[in-house]
Amino acid sequence: MKTLTPLFLSSVLLLGLTACDTARTSNSSPDTATQPESNLKEPVAQKNQNDATSELRRRQLNSDIRAREQRNDATGDDAIRADGDLQSEVRSKLEANLPQSELTITAEEGTVTIAGTVVDDQQLRKIEPLAKQIKGVRAVTVKANVASHAQPDEPPAADSKEVTETHTN
Repeated sequence: MKTLTPLFLSSVLLLGLTACDTARTSNSSPDTATQPESNLKEPVAQKNQNDATSELRRRQLNSDIRAREQRNDATGDDAIRADGDLQSEVRSKLEANLPQSELTITAEEGTVTIAGTVVDDQQLRKIEPLAKQIKGVRAVTVKANVASHAQPDEPPAADSKEVTETHTN
C-alpha cells in the first residue's frame, strides 16, 4: 500500500496540472490569452487547416463537445459550466469553423477570452458569435489579430454536410 500512495498522489497532481492547461486551437497558438500576437505564417495556417478539416478531427471535436454537454446535463444546471469545459468547447467550435487560426481560449465564470491570429477579417468577426453558441458562455472578449498574408489555399470539399454539429444555448 505504501508504494501505491505516492503513485496515486503523483497521478492526481499530473491530472490537475493537465486540466489547468490553456485551450488552444493549434500547437503554435499563443501560450496565454493575454498574448494576442502570434507569428502565423501561410505554411502553419495550411497545416492547421488540413488538421482541423480532416474527417477524423471533426468527429473528435464533435465527440468532445457532445461528451461535455452530456456531462453537464447530468449535473443539472445548464447556466453553470466548469471553466475547463467552456474552454474546451469553445476551442473545438473555433478549431472546426476557423481551421487556419491560431487561437488561445481562457474562461472564467462564463466570460471567455480569445486571443491569437486569424487569416482574414471575416474570421475575426465570426469568433464572438461562434463562442456564444456554447452553453454557459455569458460574455466574449476577443483579442485576436488578422494576418492576411497567412491565407492558405481553400481546403477540398468536405464529405460531411456541416463542419460541426450545432451546439447552441
